[in-house]
Amino acid sequence: MSRCSCAAVTEPQGVHLTQLRMDRERCCVRLSVQPSRGLVDEKFVVLVEGALPGVQLTVRAAHQSEDGHSWEAFAHYNANATGAVNVAKDPSLGGTYSGVEPMGLLWSLRPVPGSIPGLRMRKMNIQTPMVVTISVYQGQLTEGFVDEVPLASVVVERWYMAPGVRRIPITEGGLTATLFLPPGPGPFPGLLDLWGGGGQLVEYRAVLLASHGIASLALDYLTNKMVVETGKMVDNQYFETAYSVLREHPQILGSRIAMLGLSFGASVTFKLAVYSQVVKLRCAVCIGGSHVQLVEGSVEQMLSVFNEHANKTRINEKNEVIWRDLVLPIPTDPKLKVDVGRIRCPLLLVVGEDDQSWPAHESAMDMKEMMERAGNSNLLTILSYPNAGHLIEPPYTPHTRASRFREFRGNQTFMALWGGEMVAHSRAQEDAWRKILVFLRENLYGGSNPGPASLSNL
Repeated sequence: MSRCSCAAVTEPQGVHLTQLRMDRERCCVRLSVQPSRGLVDEKFVVLVEGALPGVQLTVRAAHQSEDGHSWEAFAHYNANATGAVNVAKDPSLGGTYSGVEPMGLLWSLRPVPGSIPGLRMRKMNIQTPMVVTISVYQGQLTEGFVDEVPLASVVVERWYMAPGVRRIPITEGGLTATLFLPPGPGPFPGLLDLWGGGGQLVEYRAVLLASHGIASLALDYLTNKMVVETGKMVDNQYFETAYSVLREHPQILGSRIAMLGLSFGASVTFKLAVYSQVVKLRCAVCIGGSHVQLVEGSVEQMLSVFNEHANKTRINEKNEVIWRDLVLPIPTDPKLKVDVGRIRCPLLLVVGEDDQSWPAHESAMDMKEMMERAGNSNLLTILSYPNAGHLIEPPYTPHTRASRFREFRGNQTFMALWGGEMVAHSRAQEDAWRKILVFLRENLYGGSNPGPASLSNL
């Protein structure tokens, strides 16, 4: 519940009636957010009460990311006849989003005016919550919030890591990885989680999956310890080692393991799912990637193809780099694309049709044709989203159309265009995540649903 008081306000001699009205409103407005602690993919309800009927209000979310940058979202509302605003049901009349958007205060978060360009919000320390301050202000504000005193405020915690989830660093076999185990004794189905060409050990998606009952191994395969110490890229055996470590863990159901890859991580997932003699997947999820690659190539050779086609890189009027043409047109040479007609596990493709980094839509259509010709298209599910971009992340993650991107093995930083329109992309993230969880549960649990971990004891 918000901080506020409702002491009686008496009219001193000479105080203008408008000022008295503002004082009365300030002392009586109440703000609540339920739940005030929850998983990042859990909806909340923001409720303003005690305002004067019909008064104009601004509801704002403020967040300071781990890199020290400030983010904000805000929306304008009119209090109803009872002096209330329910963000889950009432339309925003303007701000960073419009209309009825229960979670717009999160997915429309943007860097505050004056911030450096190209920021992207990512949670790196998953053992702490994302802290958001929700506040309500009088009038329709669009700027100058730091100079205004809110009518009421509430601090909200958004967690990737549910109570009871265990975080276990993994160095076995030369790996740079983190295993997240769900609460309880297990054993649990497992998942190998691969991000893309930026490298680093990124944990927030894996821990969120563990919070929903799927043990997940986040793997750094481009900037891992071995690469840093030797300068040599990992080979295919590195991924097979990660799979084997997951399979052999005493709390993992070794016959129920999936892979999830985004961007270049999807390329690796396609290759392992089809050609590896070690990796035997129960199912696979690929987000914003392509099957186009040197089939017999190493990771380094797969990446070298992009350098060879660097002349296909485009730069728009904003000096943003567009990479989607690097593997276009989709080749017909079977040596240049994974033969998905040989895949033997359910495959879910998540496609943003405005992906400016990879030709995800063209690749998905080609894979669909290949699997239809091979007779295994019954294993394929495609989720394709118009006006969604490359970075399809867990729900309510702020949309990033373009951001600074540093190649994992160089010091050069680009402004990469990922694509997508904010509202459509945010809808896609929410829908895709829900369907990814259903897909994984159906294939890893055989239809049983373990349900998300409870946050009641946070």
